[in-house]
Amino acid sequence: MDSNAELNIAGLPDAEALNRIGMLIDAALDGKSPRETDRAFALLDAVESRSLSPDLAALAQYFRANAWANRELMGATSDVWSWEQPECQEQILSLRRAVRNDGFQQLPKVRQCQILTNLANQLDKIGRFIEAIEIYDRALSLNPRFGMARGNRGIAFSHYARSLYDGGHARYMLVSAHDTLTSALATDAIYESPHYQDAQHAFNEETKKIAERVDVNAIREQIAGSEQYGLGKSAEERRYRTWCLKNRLFINPLNDLGALPIAAQDILTLPSLTTPLGKGFVPSIIGFFNQMKQEFVSARYLYYEGVRATKPHFSDQDVLLYNTLDYPVYSLAAEKIRFASRAAYSIFDKISFFLNDYFGLRHPLNHVSFRSVWYESKGKPPRPLLARFSACPNWPLRGLFWVSKDLFEEEFRQVTEPDAESLNEIRNHLEHKYLQLHEGMTGLPTDPQALRYSIYKRDFEIRTLRLIKLARAALIHLSLSVWSEEHARRKNDGLKRAFPMPLAIWRDEWKQ
Repeated sequence: MDSNAELNIAGLPDAEALNRIGMLIDAALDGKSPRETDRAFALLDAVESRSLSPDLAALAQYFRANAWANRELMGATSDVWSWEQPECQEQILSLRRAVRNDGFQQLPKVRQCQILTNLANQLDKIGRFIEAIEIYDRALSLNPRFGMARGNRGIAFSHYARSLYDGGHARYMLVSAHDTLTSALATDAIYESPHYQDAQHAFNEETKKIAERVDVNAIREQIAGSEQYGLGKSAEERRYRTWCLKNRLFINPLNDLGALPIAAQDILTLPSLTTPLGKGFVPSIIGFFNQMKQEFVSARYLYYEGVRATKPHFSDQDVLLYNTLDYPVYSLAAEKIRFASRAAYSIFDKISFFLNDYFGLRHPLNHVSFRSVWYESKGKPPRPLLARFSACPNWPLRGLFWVSKDLFEEEFRQVTEPDAESLNEIRNHLEHKYLQLHEGMTGLPTDPQALRYSIYKRDFEIRTLRLIKLARAALIHLSLSVWSEEHARRKNDGLKRAFPMPLAIWRDEWKQ
């Protein structure tokens, strides 16, 4: 790579300029040169100031993520358990911007697979294995033979399995990890270059460890037999549960393996808890988790009903509304989607109160939010992470911490989600102002009104589904982080004397 490449960029076409920058980023990594990486950032700023076509704009974000990866790999200190990782945060943000760009679909499929796999790798690294697996699957839907997506998907399943307290679920995960890792080592797997030998070696070693731990063939037969599980008595219930399975919306880790009928139940709860006798026989957080779980499944069904409605409900008849000439959407179906969005978003704040109580963080209750609960409650921004969490080896909890970075708050502007601020604005208008939905047949109103936020109904549906998925991931992370904490407490403190108190199941016929 020409060390004076930046002098030649100005006169180059956009595509060639980006190609030169990509080569510079690779050369900077090979030469371990922070200076060349800094130069690449400056060149990217210059090229992105042009009016790039959508596909090149997406590619520029991919190269920007690679430049941040250079900084991470060349950093003086790299603590794998450090919760705050600025370079990783920037990579996730840039890769998501690339994927969300309208030009992403115009890129060659191999490039799309690279972007998706890199994004999933970063999410898995910080503990967001649930979302990582779904993104690996998206990459493999574009190219089922893409080796790095296959192998890293297997690693993510192996990580997930280690976090589960249900041994049966963990074994299912490990077999899926084994099968995926084996496929990454198969002769039909495609690798873009010969530089992936270290990754392939790691895939092979993990495959061996799993085979030593579980009887892969026997468990694979159990998984095959799970197809006999029913999905409900009525046709409508079966359609609903099939839809949930397809969208991976059951609070059940097995749903992350795919649309397995055995996963069509919201089976995940809190693990066994140990509390001092003075705190009561049944900790209130068990009921708190029950309530969050019920709110989630209700929001999920309201969303399902809202997006599937094909005609007005009788409750919409004879409701006098004026035509404001901007083609808004008014219906019970639309309100169900609104309710689902509000309920899903509210789960994150509830999780913050759960964490404040369970981990004894002692935040004032009027200063608790999903973004702030992890940090010291006093001092000027940016406030430091609580000592309770710094380098804490609770991987699902760290994943939950990084889930919080997808949400925007005025005091916490650094996010990993490109749409975080607009999602916050939508929620604000849903709760306090006027969110106006529109069909896609006309343009959105452009006059600025503080009271109104206008959005196409289909765009709102997409964002709401993404929010519901994020709430599901957060609830699973919460359960698994409690298990990790309970395991650590018993190991560190020991059990002098414990009195078991099993809790009965709240039967379906009692639900009214």
